Amino acid sequence: MPILYYVTHPQVQIDAAIPVPEWELSEVGRARAVAMLDQPWIGAIRRIVSSGERKAIETAEILASHLHLAVEVRERMHENDRSATGFLPPPEFEAVADQFFADPDESVRGWERAIDAQHRIVSEVAAVLYGNDAGDIALVGHGGVGTLLLLSLSGREISREADQPAGGGNFFAYDIGARRVVHGWRPIDRPKQS
Repeated sequence: MPILYYVTHPQVQIDAAIPVPEWELSEVGRARAVAMLDQPWIGAIRRIVSSGERKAIETAEILASHLHLAVEVRERMHENDRSATGFLPPPEFEAVADQFFADPDESVRGWERAIDAQHRIVSEVAAVLYGNDAGDIALVGHGGVGTLLLLSLSGREISREADQPAGGGNFFAYDIGARRVVHGWRPIDRPKQS
């Protein structure tokens, strides 16, 4: 059965003067994306779909170049909309992110509600999967909506308990036919831990 791999972009070049969706991968992030190419799960991917944010597209392009595939961009796969606050220093961002997951039906400081972001990403993934016969798919996106997707696919309530490890550059696997999560978050650049 085909597998869906949801891949989050790795580390980015943070610049408070640039809108977050336009941030690019940092040198560390780019190196981790390249290291991902050596992982055994990469070879079976036959389709690559990316969020329209620059850091996700850059990650997807590294993968696509290696596999000689095109990147499909779906704008609605973007991270939860945080434009109301723009850049927040890490401690403040983490506190607001905690509230985002804890109160999914509320807009925290003008952010997109978690419940709305979850509906959006689930709908986009359903559209990608509808009639898919390409085989394994890599969806390249973001940690917040990726966590919301993982929770939905696992049948769990919205919470931060399933959030990816800090820094990004993780993936989870979902068996499309069996409709079950194969495994939760793992680093994109390290072999499976035994």
